[in-house]
Amino acid sequence: MNTPTHGDAAAEPEQPKTSQEEYARSRHAVWLGAAALMTDELGRVLLVKPTYRRQWLLPGGGAEPGEGPGQVFRREVHEELGLLRAPGEVLAVNWVAPGHPDVAANLPFPGEVRYVLDGGTLTEQDIEALRLPADELHGYEFLDSRAAAERMIPVDAQLMLAALRARLSGTTAHLDGGRHVGTVPPLDRHEVHTRPRKGRDWPWHPDRVPDRLPVPQAWGWLFAPDGRVVLVIDPADPLAMLPGGTVEATDASPEAALVREAVEEAQLTLAPGRVERLGWVHDATGDVYGGIGECARLRLAAPITTVGPSTIDPASGRRFARLLATPEQAAALLGWGDQGYRQAAHSARLAHERWGIPLAAPSPITEIPAEGIGW
Repeated sequence: MNTPTHGDAAAEPEQPKTSQEEYARSRHAVWLGAAALMTDELGRVLLVKPTYRRQWLLPGGGAEPGEGPGQVFRREVHEELGLLRAPGEVLAVNWVAPGHPDVAANLPFPGEVRYVLDGGTLTEQDIEALRLPADELHGYEFLDSRAAAERMIPVDAQLMLAALRARLSGTTAHLDGGRHVGTVPPLDRHEVHTRPRKGRDWPWHPDRVPDRLPVPQAWGWLFAPDGRVVLVIDPADPLAMLPGGTVEATDASPEAALVREAVEEAQLTLAPGRVERLGWVHDATGDVYGGIGECARLRLAAPITTVGPSTIDPASGRRFARLLATPEQAAALLGWGDQGYRQAAHSARLAHERWGIPLAAPSPITEIPAEGIGW
């Protein structure tokens, strides 16, 4: 029996080749858009108000033929804001499919890939230089994350929040229809918002509290062995907080109050003899404590010895999430402005010098598991 060869008529017939034009027509064509996430020095997000729609937007727009995301960023930031600015890291990418509920039903929409790139922090000089096209934009505003989201359509708000949280955590968000693809990062899972906090302009004193001032409050920069600190998130108001709270009459000292609060809020065990005073914030009125007058809000630092299973906070009746962040990430989330960054740097130096804890390397924010963690 003869076996057919490549030259025999019985060989497999050659398939017709697809032309370049036919191949190009077979490819899925979609829109491409890019936006800039910019914040002021208080961490508030820059939104612009278009003349052609009711909702607010991040600066940005659709790609012109041949443009990539970085080129869209440069052109749109210049056209909309009058700034010449290079794009930073890609913070978030979102696929918006045809038929998405936030897209007008009568719009021939093939789907869009939307990028958000980091536009950095705008200084006062940058803000003074902003120039908006009157025929395209009514104005701009810097807003905290919750207020910004409320002014946007849902899919735009989801992308903005994911990008902001990715910037804070040092990651990139991958979204499909505004929802994370894969594991949801901790800041998004707990819907953590950011806003400038009361007292950010109060004087910070990295020294001893004067004897004349009462100390009604003690919060702590509490360090894991890798140099990160613990933040707690109250689900009733998901803003980042340092562990700590009010110094009760039953507490022997502010240090004892922090040791107690660390256990109650976050199940963190501290060695009482290693709790160090970091400094204090001057509160001129003490209104939050019933108008007690000027007082000192104390900040302390300590190494964590153990982390136990998550439990209910007895004071609030709620279970707090527990996040690990670098001191700099914590300062950005706390919303205390320059004062917070100074506290973060001071606490990291103290932890390194007193207890040999390394300065934290850049890393994503992670969550302490419900069952606790061993070092």
